[in-house]
Amino acid sequence: MSVFGDAAVYLNDPFNWTRRGGILDLLGQHLTVSALAVAAAAVLAVPAGVLLGRSGRGAGAIVVLSNVSRAVPTLALLTVFAVTPIGFSSAATVVALAVFAIPPMLTNTFVGFREVDRDVLEAARAMGMSRRQRLARVEFPLALPLVMTGVRTAAVQVVATATLAALVGGGGLGRIINLGFGQQDFGQMIAGAVLVAALALLTELVLVLVSWALTPGRRRLPFAGVRRDRPGQPEPTAAGVPL
Repeated sequence: MSVFGDAAVYLNDPFNWTRRGGILDLLGQHLTVSALAVAAAAVLAVPAGVLLGRSGRGAGAIVVLSNVSRAVPTLALLTVFAVTPIGFSSAATVVALAVFAIPPMLTNTFVGFREVDRDVLEAARAMGMSRRQRLARVEFPLALPLVMTGVRTAAVQVVATATLAALVGGGGLGRIINLGFGQQDFGQMIAGAVLVAALALLTELVLVLVSWALTPGRRRLPFAGVRRDRPGQPEPTAAGVPL
């Protein structure tokens, strides 16, 4: 039997899913660590991106921070934490993954608020809106697609990278891959990789739907192609009546 057949056997065994320390337990650990890391990164990155984007300052610093943060390996951070009071723990994994998730959120939030049309802001100001009202009712809705893109990118990266926690004694689906490697069970390794890939894809899909639901304005189904009018078909007006 091939390694892919062994992986299918592993995934189809109910005992591997329901036993203590099985797939469901490890999945819960993986999701918990990933969610905490993304939430911690969002608490830091999104407000900072909003402040810098509205002020128009710090673009160079954001680029440098983003590039430097991406160059620091998550596994290296986990190893450094081993000699600190944090040690090898879930907290260390959450902190390392949060550092990894901050750059895309910060960059996209900054760009999203910087790209808001100045004419729209001037119109809102002329209507008597306060600074807070402009933020909540004009800037944030317009910047939301880019903000959500940053959150989605960070979340998928975190879900995929959280497998490294198993290398330093952490939990999550990476433990399946780690155990398979230690036992030279390549079928189990493939099964773990499939689970992580499926979870990353599911995370992408869920956040695309969330972004679609939250984005104001005219909507079309996610992943749907752009509708092309037939040649000669008149364009409708706002009232739906041809010009």
